[in-house]
Amino acid sequence: MLEFLIEHMNDRQSLITAFAAVAAIATVLSLAMPLLATNSLGKRMKAVAFEREKIRQRERERMARGEKVSLRQSPKQYVKTIVERFNLTKWLAQEEVRGKLMQAGYRGQAPYITFLFFRMLTPIILFPVTAFYLFVVLEWDQPTMVKVGICVFAAYLGLQLPLLFLKNKIGKRQLSIKRAFPDALDLLLICVESGMSIEAAFRRVSMEIGSQSIALAEELTLTTAELSYLQDRRQAYDNLGKRTDLEGVKAVCLALQQAERYGTSLAQTLRVLSQENRDMRMTEAEKKAAGLPPKLTVPMILFFLPVLFVVILGPAAIRVMATQDEQAKQPEAPAITRPAR
Repeated sequence: MLEFLIEHMNDRQSLITAFAAVAAIATVLSLAMPLLATNSLGKRMKAVAFEREKIRQRERERMARGEKVSLRQSPKQYVKTIVERFNLTKWLAQEEVRGKLMQAGYRGQAPYITFLFFRMLTPIILFPVTAFYLFVVLEWDQPTMVKVGICVFAAYLGLQLPLLFLKNKIGKRQLSIKRAFPDALDLLLICVESGMSIEAAFRRVSMEIGSQSIALAEELTLTTAELSYLQDRRQAYDNLGKRTDLEGVKAVCLALQQAERYGTSLAQTLRVLSQENRDMRMTEAEKKAAGLPPKLTVPMILFFLPVLFVVILGPAAIRVMATQDEQAKQPEAPAITRPAR
C-alpha cells in the first residue's frame, strides 16, 4: 500500500486528478453549506427557557432551606487570597481597568480580582516555558544574554496578554452593539411615539433586540434598572455611554439627557439620531469596501496569479515538452554526400 502511494505521488497525472477532486469537493461543500445551515435560534431560546426554569427551581429550594442567596458574583477564595497576599491591587492595577471590564461585559469585584490574578500568573508561566524551550529543547547558537532577553520579553508579553484579551472582547462587544443600535433606535422611536414612557420603551426594546445583539439587550436592561432606582435619571444615560464607549450611543444619551432636562421633543430627536446612525453604519461599510482592493493585492500576487499562469501557460508548456520528446525519439536522417566532380 505504501509503495502504491509513493508510486502515484510521483505520477503527475495522479496528482492532477487528486487536486481536481479536492477542488471539486471543496466547491460542492462551499455551495451546499448555506443550504444545509439551520436556524438554531428556536433551539437556543428553548434551552435558555429550560435553564431559566431550572435556576428558578434551584433558587426556590435554597430559599426554602433558609440559605443565603447572593446575586453578586464572588471570586474564588484562592484567587482572592493570592491577590490580597501579594497586594496586586497596588502593583498591577490600573485606573481604567474597571471601566474596560465594564465595557467588555464583566461587572462586579470578581472579574477585577480574576483579571489581576491572571495578569500575575501569565508572566510566571511564560518565563520558565520560554527558558526551557530556548535552553533545553532548541539548539540555538546564540549568547546567553540574548536568550535571557527573549525570556524577559516573553514575561512582558504575558503581562500584557490579559489586556489584549480584554481589548479584543471590548471590540467584539462594541461591534455587536454598533450593528444592532440603529434598529434599537427605530424600535425605541416606535415605542415612544405610541405613548410609552422611556423606562417601558427601554424594557420593551431590550426584550426585542436580544435576538440581534445580546450585549445591547444587557445594556438596555441595566439602563432600565438604573432609571428606576437612581435619583438622577441623567446619570443612567451617562453610565450607558460610558459602558458602551460608542459615539452613536453617547450622542443618543446626550439627547436623552437634554430631553430630560429641558423637556424637548424626544421622538424627533430619536428619528434624526436613528438616521444618523444608519448613515454612519453605511459609511463604515463603504470605507471597508473601498479598502478591500489594496488588501487583496498581496493574496492575488501570492495565490491567484501563479494559478492563473499555470492554467494559461500549462497547456502550451505541455505541448512544447511533448514536441521535444517526439523530436528526440525520431531517428536522425543520414547525411547526403555529394559526389566529387
